[in-house]
Amino acid sequence: MTANKNYTSTIEIEQSPETAFNAIKNFRAWWSEGIEGPTDQLNETFFYHHKDVHLCKVKLIEIVPNQKLVYQVIDNQFNFVQDKSEWINTKLIFEITTEGDKTKVRFTHEGLVPEYECYAVCNDAWTGYIQGSLQSLITTGKGRPNPEEGGLNAELVEKWGLPQK
Repeated sequence: MTANKNYTSTIEIEQSPETAFNAIKNFRAWWSEGIEGPTDQLNETFFYHHKDVHLCKVKLIEIVPNQKLVYQVIDNQFNFVQDKSEWINTKLIFEITTEGDKTKVRFTHEGLVPEYECYAVCNDAWTGYIQGSLQSLITTGKGRPNPEEGGLNAELVEKWGLPQK
């Protein structure tokens, strides 16, 4: 079953589902300060870019308050892969549930599969954003997004030998 191959990452926190939901919607606070357009409005598109390494257009297609957010990648381009269709029409799904006194956030990048050329670098990057930056934003009110002029953190750029400008 391919569903098990999609990239997933789960965090458990003590904050409320509402706190988690509001943090997720604020992509500028945990993914990149350089995002253009609204990240929290249904059927609206935002644009993420990191230098010329990664560009993507993402649309919010489903909102269930304090429970679920689904974003669709409308267009995408990596400068380090051959297949330029990677990520296009994939979905970024955030599911929020309560277990006991904990809130669980499960992130699934539906369609990001190990066969993808970008999988290894994307896997590392998402893990850093979800387990690091987003979790920090929810628990402390401060995430670790890419700065506006920068992007993919320096260790990843170095680790993956990505072009630097």
